[in-house]
Amino acid sequence: MISQAPTIFSLQAPKDISISEIETELNQIWQSYGITGEDGTLPAATRATTFTLLVYEPEETQYLLSVLGFYKGPLDGILGPQMGAALRQVQVKYGLPETGTATPETVAILREEFAKRQGNTATSESVAYNFSPTSPSIADEIALRNPCRIIALFPIAGEDEGVRASISAYCPIQKQSSSTLICCEYITLSGTAAALERVGGMIPALLIGGLPKFLWWKATPDPNNNLFKRLATVCNNVIVDSCNFNKPEGDLLSLQKLVETGVPLADLNWRRLSAWQELTAQAYDSPHRRAALKEIDRVTIDYEKGNPAQALLFLGWLASRLQWSPVCYKTESGDYEITQVRFVAQDQRQIEAELAGVPVADVGDVVGDLIALRLSSTNPQADCGTVICTETGGCMRMETHGGAQSAGMFQQVGSLSEQKAESLLSQQVQRWGRELLFEESLAVVAEILLLNS
Repeated sequence: MISQAPTIFSLQAPKDISISEIETELNQIWQSYGITGEDGTLPAATRATTFTLLVYEPEETQYLLSVLGFYKGPLDGILGPQMGAALRQVQVKYGLPETGTATPETVAILREEFAKRQGNTATSESVAYNFSPTSPSIADEIALRNPCRIIALFPIAGEDEGVRASISAYCPIQKQSSSTLICCEYITLSGTAAALERVGGMIPALLIGGLPKFLWWKATPDPNNNLFKRLATVCNNVIVDSCNFNKPEGDLLSLQKLVETGVPLADLNWRRLSAWQELTAQAYDSPHRRAALKEIDRVTIDYEKGNPAQALLFLGWLASRLQWSPVCYKTESGDYEITQVRFVAQDQRQIEAELAGVPVADVGDVVGDLIALRLSSTNPQADCGTVICTETGGCMRMETHGGAQSAGMFQQVGSLSEQKAESLLSQQVQRWGRELLFEESLAVVAEILLLNS
């Protein structure tokens, strides 16, 4: 059965205004709607009453360069030397004037290539990689459950011409509750990174008082970014997605620094590991296998080559639960990206872990998804062997090595019903505050990575 996206009812199409007029204009939308709705021709509408979501988008050109593999630097919206070199590389490849700047022709090519990768036949002018007020994809996932206020910050490259503000209001209509509209208010602010930083002091005043406040930082998390620091201090949760990190090891260390400063952090990529964690825990539920946990001294994790964040976070979770301390960390590049980590248990046993980035022909929306996991022991009498695989990827490398057949337990992870960030975000905003299990796992990951510093 194919689900259909809900119809979007617009209370207010995007309207450009000055920042100081935002609250007045939003109030006017609801006053006008109330007047027109008294004759019964329109269903009742619920205004934002649950939370405020701040969304910081990466700058479009930099994001497209990153996704298409031309740029490996931080997503900070700044036209630095790395971004200039990436733009020149694109221009040389496609026969454009070599300016090293984001010319309209260069951006059009990037949009077209991105559309092809997404299997999208739309024209370059209509392709949008992220949330847009005229196509409220965030509303489709979130407003169906909660009326809220969304403030989207869009850094743009080019001349600093101040900050442009607009407001709108949309209500997804559901057939089962067509008598009531659950509506989201949208505030969008766009300008250069420097311009957005200048108005950073005004943004907290736009958050709805007395309600939870979330910051979804879709760019590279930077503890030294002034706007990030300002917004993080006024929000109940700062949400990131480590599957998009360009330099996962360094960016995971940045996350740990944020946790150490008291920032209540959540990672959408951590949520993607829930099925793996549940199956791993279930594999050792029975008393005799629980006792065999202490025999595990070999861990092998396969993941889709490109981003080891999921594999590292899972290993950090496992080590934190079993109280293993990392003592050695080595990496090796090639067809497979190999990471080897040695741990010491509390009884001084040594545990060897190997993470392998496996090249795959069809990379999905999430770079670095786990493929397979094997827990085993060098003690042939130990009943602790467990292999867990994805239904789609299987355990081909492990089977080739002859390991899967000797495992005491074999399980498969069904694909999550939805791994896209917007859907995971709609679950994340149901809770807020610190996530201690994630923080403990991230702390072990940081210990591992610092061994190589």
